Amino acid sequence: MSSFIQKKTNSPTSTDTSPIQETQHYQILIVGGGAAGITVASQLCAKNGKLDIAILEPKAQHYYQPAWTLVGGGEYSINDTVKPLASCIPKGVTWIQDYATELNPDENAVITRSGKQIYYDYLVLCPGIQIDWHLIEGLQEALGKGGVCSNYAFEYAPYTWEVIRNFQGGNALFTFPATPIKCGGAPQKIMYMADDAFQRQGVSKKTNVMFCSAVGAIFPVPAYAERLLKVVDRRHIQVKFKHNLKAIRAAAKEAVFDVTTDEGTQQVTIPYDMIHVTPPMSAPDFIKTSKLAASTGWVDVDKQTLQHNRYPNVFSLGDASSLPTSKTAAAIRRQAPVLVENLLALINSTSMTGSYNGYTCCPLITGYGKVIMAEFDYNNQPISTFPIDPREERYSMWLVKRHVLPWVYWNRMLKGKQFEGDVLKLKGWKQPTNDLSH
Repeated sequence: MSSFIQKKTNSPTSTDTSPIQETQHYQILIVGGGAAGITVASQLCAKNGKLDIAILEPKAQHYYQPAWTLVGGGEYSINDTVKPLASCIPKGVTWIQDYATELNPDENAVITRSGKQIYYDYLVLCPGIQIDWHLIEGLQEALGKGGVCSNYAFEYAPYTWEVIRNFQGGNALFTFPATPIKCGGAPQKIMYMADDAFQRQGVSKKTNVMFCSAVGAIFPVPAYAERLLKVVDRRHIQVKFKHNLKAIRAAAKEAVFDVTTDEGTQQVTIPYDMIHVTPPMSAPDFIKTSKLAASTGWVDVDKQTLQHNRYPNVFSLGDASSLPTSKTAAAIRRQAPVLVENLLALINSTSMTGSYNGYTCCPLITGYGKVIMAEFDYNNQPISTFPIDPREERYSMWLVKRHVLPWVYWNRMLKGKQFEGDVLKLKGWKQPTNDLSH
């Protein structure tokens, strides 16, 4: 019997005003039914089918979010990015369709919106990232019309393509916020595809494409940043660093930025004919306000073991964790086996030997048919799954991004199956000869 088991009582421990309606207990409770939660559950079931596991997830649908950039670029159907969550949850795992509202790690309990008090022996936190649309004044009212678009929501990604294909010229703005975001390369990917589309549509000569980023570099890994600066130079894209979007004035079609300078912060207004907004993001509020959060708001875990730094029966991975790497599905693919290995070691009272090196991957679309498969680790050193120079733009990597990775996601990753080398072993897969790097 685990030493972490909490004796249940009928007395609510939550400070929430809603009454506790019922109590439940599971050996392993996974908060979040996204890429991380489903992958961990599937791998745990594959290792030990007798585990008592529950997933706490309010949404009835599961989304393949990496394809939303392709949806915005007119290369993917939005309907192909979604499946019923029930079809993704592994057999034998209980699905609790509810929202987590409070974490009580001292009593090994999670409180839900409906009033459930769920006890656990072990907790895996992976609720994803919170999109803070409200922090940009006027954005919520403007989004989805008048040329204001974003690929960061299922309901809005198709409108991005509508804006791009109907664009008649003028200022086309693409923003990057001052916060960590999921898929840090996505704000640029849609910009490069839009620039290609503008050329095809014959409006590029009367279009000003601008990348307005709150940070001071185009990409955090210098080797890839060097190549991306060549891409924007080749395309004559205006790069405006330290421009943090603060407001949308939809009636005037103006974007207001706080610009950091040596003299302090100044407010700058730029007119737009279209603007793709990447909103600020943060850890979910119920994480930020809990004892499990680091000072940054993310779940405070060891960057190698993924175990919580203060509560040993708690683990975290994915976007909500404090792991100092890019927040991508590819990172989760490498984090999940480490977490599963270490969690099972803890359950079995053996030494934890799993170690995560910070690997992540960002397929940087630099135009239709061109991708830099940017893979790197905690040291921001380029690495590659493929026998190629990962810094180069390649048609072969476009095919991987467009066709192979979605298959791997739905058919291997979410099912807890071995994924290492999958993209090189798919039946019938051959390295294309029309590689754009040659």
